[in-house]
Amino acid sequence: MKILFLEDDSVIADIVLEFLNESYEAVHCFNSNDALKEAEKNSYDLYIFDINVPGISGIELLKTLRDFNDTTPAIFITAYQDVSYLKDSFSVGANDFIRKPFELEELQARVENIKKQFNIDTDIKIGTDIKFCPNLHTINIKNKKTSISSKESEILHYIIKNKTRVISTDELLQSLWEYEDMPSNDTIRTYIKKLRSIIGKEHILNIRGEGYRFE
Repeated sequence: MKILFLEDDSVIADIVLEFLNESYEAVHCFNSNDALKEAEKNSYDLYIFDINVPGISGIELLKTLRDFNDTTPAIFITAYQDVSYLKDSFSVGANDFIRKPFELEELQARVENIKKQFNIDTDIKIGTDIKFCPNLHTINIKNKKTSISSKESEILHYIIKNKTRVISTDELLQSLWEYEDMPSNDTIRTYIKKLRSIIGKEHILNIRGEGYRFE
């Protein structure tokens, strides 16, 4: 589960970020401008926004994202006790709200509730003893964790999601890279070779002259 965390208090940010990264993949921003750029640049499963931050407020930030049809679930955190902030949060599309000070376990419970509510599954089962976590870019084989690159993770996730058909190298290039950043076909073959060496050749079939298929 990938989380974008907006908090301008450095002490709170360090504590919460360390806690979140024990179970999820969290990226932290100190101000709303940086958070907006990050949300536009990368895909996230959950936003956790403080309301009172430098730049536009967390509420205005979420409204901006919602105006661009961003439906990512959001939890607001705030020290405000005024119920009007609660109303404003939900009016712009928040999914939950937590007041400071809060216990870290309470925050995790709310995150897990969002995960369950929106069917955000971090693990994909591959065979009997293999689990793939696309958001953390890890493959667990018999409880032994192997880290892979973000691009290797994207390729594996794409092939798995389209397991009913053969995926060509051109499709991977066009779907996972910007035109100006496209690597060579040899680079794709190198990524696939690495993935096959980890999860087994029987799970990523090389269909000669056509591409790759997940089994």
